[in-house]
Amino acid sequence: MTENELSKIVIGLAMQVHTALGPGLLESSYKECLYYEIKRAGLKVEKEKPLPLVYEEVKLECGYRVDLLVEKKLIIEIKSVEATNDVHLAQVLTYLKLSDCRLGLLINFNVARLKHGVRRIVNNL
Repeated sequence: MTENELSKIVIGLAMQVHTALGPGLLESSYKECLYYEIKRAGLKVEKEKPLPLVYEEVKLECGYRVDLLVEKKLIIEIKSVEATNDVHLAQVLTYLKLSDCRLGLLINFNVARLKHGVRRIVNNL
């Protein structure tokens, strides 16, 4: 399955979660529910996946953690904030570079309509 196919499935599942819960909850609530839905859909998903930084052939554990990693191809960063900003975008871009993944989703659940809270981010390796 391609990254684009995975992202369509995940966005649909995120919309289900958002419809059921609405905005205003903690990020961890949305993360757990989306993790559950992705797993239930039969996809391989890892939660709070550690992401080491490699510097001059040395692997450093710096505390980076991807919220959700789907099929080792798609990074999902979940937020529940008034508005996402450049720091959130930079975070996803950093995770994409460190993981060699090509596509990430920045999903902010604290919006009235989830389609306004989803941002696709591409790493042009």
